[in-house]
Amino acid sequence: MSLVDQSEAFSAAELRDRWARRGHDLLLHDPDGPAECLVRRGELVARADAAGVVADRLRRWVDEVRHDTALSVARLRLRPAEQDRCVDIARENDGVAANHVHLGSALMLGTPVIWGTGSEVEDALPVPAPPDTSWRRRVTVGVLDTGLDPHPWFRSRPWFEGVPEVLDADDDSGQDRQAGHGTFVSGVVLQHAPGAVIRSRGVLSPLGFTDDVTVAAGLRSLLDERPDVVVLTAGCHTPDDVCPPILRAEIERFGAAVVVAAAGNHSLSRPFWPAALPSVIAVAATGDDGALADFSNSGPWVDAAAPGVDVVSSYVRLRPKGARTYGFARWSGTSFAAPRVAAAAAVALETGGTAAAARQEARRRYPFGR
Repeated sequence: MSLVDQSEAFSAAELRDRWARRGHDLLLHDPDGPAECLVRRGELVARADAAGVVADRLRRWVDEVRHDTALSVARLRLRPAEQDRCVDIARENDGVAANHVHLGSALMLGTPVIWGTGSEVEDALPVPAPPDTSWRRRVTVGVLDTGLDPHPWFRSRPWFEGVPEVLDADDDSGQDRQAGHGTFVSGVVLQHAPGAVIRSRGVLSPLGFTDDVTVAAGLRSLLDERPDVVVLTAGCHTPDDVCPPILRAEIERFGAAVVVAAAGNHSLSRPFWPAALPSVIAVAATGDDGALADFSNSGPWVDAAAPGVDVVSSYVRLRPKGARTYGFARWSGTSFAAPRVAAAAAVALETGGTAAAARQEARRRYPFGR
């Protein structure tokens, strides 16, 4: 088992409290229990075509119904007295679910270790840039994360469409803990699939979390790109260890695309969604010795395991007065194992393989030993 110092790792309760200080109202359900999970306090999600019936049934508890026409869902806001009961109300009523909070699958251990920040002269671990190559067969990899900044690895490529990273969401004049995460993950993809076309969607806060509705909206917006491979680096636990219906529905829309997701960093075998869906390749993390990292989730729902300890990739760094510089970072987490497996699937597709063959090849290259 590969060890990473987790002395600064945070519990779900500590993360909730940290995010609450930044104005985010989250509820920790079943603290330290088998059904522990974070949700948006007082918020329920229903299909748009069922929202009227559900809202009528729950009218004594519902304060407001907001429709998301693009996503065909409705958010039901509970009255203040009922907001702590959102999980129980969802469990007791068909057609409605809590809005689960997803955690980014990078270790929350302070900031990444940084090398070489562009214009400033610093000692830097040499990291060769991925070759600037075009594949004969176009393979598009969708990355749902914090965004994609114009790092030198990306900005001159003809396919580049930047999704600027938010580096200081809480406006405290310092870089947020998971800011730069998406640029880093896309760098892992490019290192191992240099001819792939990357399409980024910003769904993960630089503070390190998101929710069902935001991830589902990112997936829906990615459909127009017709991606061959999709990478998700955040996920959630749910009270009943069942995938949130809104996520299952959106992933099913991708049909034959190879969907890859991080297995999570809780050292648990409890299903982590959407990675644990049978149609998704769930990726655990290993260290240099090939052994499972001590932080990595595992279990019968995990499909592959790839290097996820001290991974080096592209990174963007916040400097004084809002300036940005670019270099490299070293980071650990299943977030950085998942894009390695996604890249293997992309390479298999470029060489003429079918989606089914690409899934098989990705698992073969990065087997998970149960």
